[in-house]
Amino acid sequence: MIKEQQTIDSVTTVKEIVEQLAMTIPVTDMHTHLFSADFGDLLLWGIDELLIYHYLISESFRWSSDEETYEAFWAMSKREQADWIWNKLFIEHSPVSEAANGFITILHRLGLDVSSRNLNEYREVLANRTTAQQVDEVLRISNVKHVVMTNDPFDAVEREVWLNREGNTDSRFSAALRVDSLLNDWPNAVEHLRSLGYEASVEWTEQTKEEVRRFLSEWIVRIDALYLAVSMPGDFVYPAEDHRTRMIDEAMVPVCQKHGIPFALMIGVRRRVNPELRLAGDMSMDSDVSAVEALCRTYPTQKFLITMLARSNQHELTVLARKFRNLMVFGCWWFLHIESMVEEMTKFRLELLGTSVIPQHSDCRVFEQLIYKWEHSRRIIGQVLASKYERLYNSGWKVTEDEIKRDLDDLFNRNFWRFLGKEQPE
Repeated sequence: MIKEQQTIDSVTTVKEIVEQLAMTIPVTDMHTHLFSADFGDLLLWGIDELLIYHYLISESFRWSSDEETYEAFWAMSKREQADWIWNKLFIEHSPVSEAANGFITILHRLGLDVSSRNLNEYREVLANRTTAQQVDEVLRISNVKHVVMTNDPFDAVEREVWLNREGNTDSRFSAALRVDSLLNDWPNAVEHLRSLGYEASVEWTEQTKEEVRRFLSEWIVRIDALYLAVSMPGDFVYPAEDHRTRMIDEAMVPVCQKHGIPFALMIGVRRRVNPELRLAGDMSMDSDVSAVEALCRTYPTQKFLITMLARSNQHELTVLARKFRNLMVFGCWWFLHIESMVEEMTKFRLELLGTSVIPQHSDCRVFEQLIYKWEHSRRIIGQVLASKYERLYNSGWKVTEDEIKRDLDDLFNRNFWRFLGKEQPE
């Protein structure tokens, strides 16, 4: 028996309620490159960090002259780099790109006078805040209630926090264990493992396999990792007669199963197509979705969180998720985190998967980016969902406000926590 509830009696009201709730419901950001304040300088925030974000670096160089070299840019101080980017993208040209417009959204939502175009004034306002104060303020404005970090034990600075201090003490943050070098840079990973006291060798011996498993297990427990995470190149193939397949089959999946956590793969990056841009020089590339298919079929009881970088892979990946309940598609990653792509991908994901998807994650590297990435995405997701309710309404199916809240909470929170098999934090 369906509980009697008050249905909404007009399409206009449905749209208004959906879009209002989408903009205000608290969200879980299930993949970021952020840190809690416990990690000190690893937590990037503030005006200069926002401006020297790698999206804006590469965009700025499209307006540079031949005399303005990459070497000269990297020789500048952080403040000088920020001034140069501000000039190129905000003074000499209008900030209409997603990343540049996002910076303006951040300034506006922080209560700064965007019309003044006074960069030093913006710096002065934020300079009076502590890191902890800014974390609280940004989480309040963005209404992000839980942030999942990306944590790499091979990073010496971060490792120091986990080993010699209290680690993360902020309940609004959780960890995810990053394992890129184990899969993509094995010789270097072996050196790290040895330095940490694990008896590993480049050859894939039984001892090495056991030591990798021990490393993964110990760090999953130490940081209370919600999932194992890796960013993979677009040429990733599975299964194959190679190191990656051995690592996945004999170490990573068994450890994930032991601890009952998902394995998250972000597939489709091509690193440093322009090395002179450093971190800003990465690119996307087409991937083979059959690698994900093979993983899901080979390990039906192992859960996989998957996102892919190339637009060309999105529809096939979404169709694949209809076939495997151990596959959760998440987010519009990196170069897909622009308004047109978020709208397109949200539409066909809802049309193929209903609300059983995680439509977005921020992938933020600078803390204030939570503001614009979630504000822009919330608006689009709300509009797309409202259009689906409108079609239902026109067919005689009327939704209640509680049903709308349920669906949005699934999309923005519960689908992630349910997939983990964990209770959603209060």
